[in-house]
Amino acid sequence: MHRALAAELRRRIQAGELRVGDSLPSEAQLCREFATSRGPVRQALAALREDGLIGGGQGRRAVVLDSVPAQPFETFLSFTRRAELTGHQPGQQLQEIALRRPDPAVAAVLQIEPDAHVVQLVRLRLLDGRPAMLERMTYTEAVGRPLLDADLDAGSIYALLLDRGVDLHSARHTFDAVPADELDASLLRVSEGAPLLRERRLTSDSVGTPLEWSEDRYRPDVATVTVTNRRGSRITLTDL
Repeated sequence: MHRALAAELRRRIQAGELRVGDSLPSEAQLCREFATSRGPVRQALAALREDGLIGGGQGRRAVVLDSVPAQPFETFLSFTRRAELTGHQPGQQLQEIALRRPDPAVAAVLQIEPDAHVVQLVRLRLLDGRPAMLERMTYTEAVGRPLLDADLDAGSIYALLLDRGVDLHSARHTFDAVPADELDASLLRVSEGAPLLRERRLTSDSVGTPLEWSEDRYRPDVATVTVTNRRGSRITLTDL
C-alpha cells in the first residue's frame, strides 16, 4: 500500500498537481483518501523525503521541495532510466558507430596506447519524441566491440553492457556549457552557437580501469542538474 501511495504522490508532483512550495494533504487526509492507516502513509512520505521531493516532518505538514526525484547511481549512466524515472518516454537514433583509433587526448583519458582501437558512436537521444541530447561515446575495444552488432536504437547501452557482464562501477562527471557546433545544431534543432549543457563522463570498473569516455550535449530547455549533499558526508564537487 505504501508503494502505491508513494507512486501516486510522485505522479501528482511530477504532473504539477502539487507544485514546489505546496503543502501535501495531512496524514489524516491521506488516510481517509486512500482508506489506509497511518503506517503506510508515513512510509510513503518517508520514501518521498528520501527522493528529495518533499520536506517537513516531526509534526509539520510536508511541503513539496522539487519535482525531480533524487536518482540512483545507474541513472547517471543511463539516459533511458533517468527519463523513465522522471515520467518521460525515452528514444534514440544512432547516427554512426565505428571501430577506429582515438584522438591522443581520448587515448590518454582511457589510459590506452595511441594506436589502440576503440569503438566510437554518435547517438541522438529523444524525450517524448523531441531531440534532447547528443551522445558522443568512446569505449575501449574489449567493451565496445559487442555494440558494433547490437541494435542501439532499441534502448539503453548501459543495460546492454550490464547484461553482458561489463563491470560499470564508478563514474566521474564534469558539467559545463558549450556552444552548439554544426552537428549539434542540425540534430538538436538549435541555432549554431546556441548554449548547450555538456556532461563529460569517465566510467571505470571496480579496480579503476577506464572503460568509457563520453561527451553528452543537452538542450538546456530539457535538462537540469541538481546536486544534494548532506553535512557530514564526504562529497567532492570540484568539477561543478
